[in-house]
Amino acid sequence: MNDSQGKNNFFWTSYADLLTSLFFVMLVLYVVTFVVLKSEQAKYKADAEKLRRIQEIEKSVNAIDSNYFAYKPEYKKHILKIDVQFKTGKKDMENINPETRQKIIRAGQLIKEKIVNLKDDNIKYLVIIEGQASRDNFEGHKKFNYELSYSRALSLLQFWNDNNVAIGEGKLKNCEVILAGSGEYGEPRDVQDDSRNQRFLIYIIPKIGNIR
Repeated sequence: MNDSQGKNNFFWTSYADLLTSLFFVMLVLYVVTFVVLKSEQAKYKADAEKLRRIQEIEKSVNAIDSNYFAYKPEYKKHILKIDVQFKTGKKDMENINPETRQKIIRAGQLIKEKIVNLKDDNIKYLVIIEGQASRDNFEGHKKFNYELSYSRALSLLQFWNDNNVAIGEGKLKNCEVILAGSGEYGEPRDVQDDSRNQRFLIYIIPKIGNIR
C-alpha cells in the first residue's frame, strides 16, 4: 500500500467516525428535545385544566341567587338587590327596617352556602365587603364619607356574625373577608339617585392555589 492509499483510507475512516459521532449527537439532541416537549405538553395540559377549573368555579360563584344578587361582570362585583340604603350619616344595621334585615341575613347565608358547597383544598375565597356613601356633606365634611362607608361594611359583617352567618374572623377556613370603604368614589354607582349609594357591594373572588 503506497502513501496515497494509506492517506485515503485514513481520510475515509476519520470521515466515517465523524458521521457516526454526528449521528449520536443528533440522536441525543432528538431524545432530549422529545423529553422536553413531552414535559412542556404535560405542563400545558395541566395549565389548561387549571384554567378550566377556574372558569368553572367563577361561573358557579357568579351564579349565586339572582333574587338577592346582581352580578356586574364589567366590575366583577355582586350588588345586593335588596334595597339597603342607609339613612344619611347612619352606619348601623339597626337603622334598617326588620324585613330588610331578614333579607340581608338570607343573602349572607347564600354566600356561606356557596363557599361551603364549593369547598376544595386548593381553593380559598376572598369576600370583600365594600361600603359606599353618597356625595353629600355629611356633618359638613365630605372626607368622613370614607370612614362612614367603611363603618357600614363593618356593621354588615358584625350583623352577619351576630345572626349565625359566620364567614369572617376565621370562621370558614377556606374564606378570607376583607372590609373596605370606597367613600363616594367606588364603582359602580347609581347615577340617577345618589342617595341609593348609601349601601355596600360584595365581591366573591376564588383564589386558586396548586390544583392537582
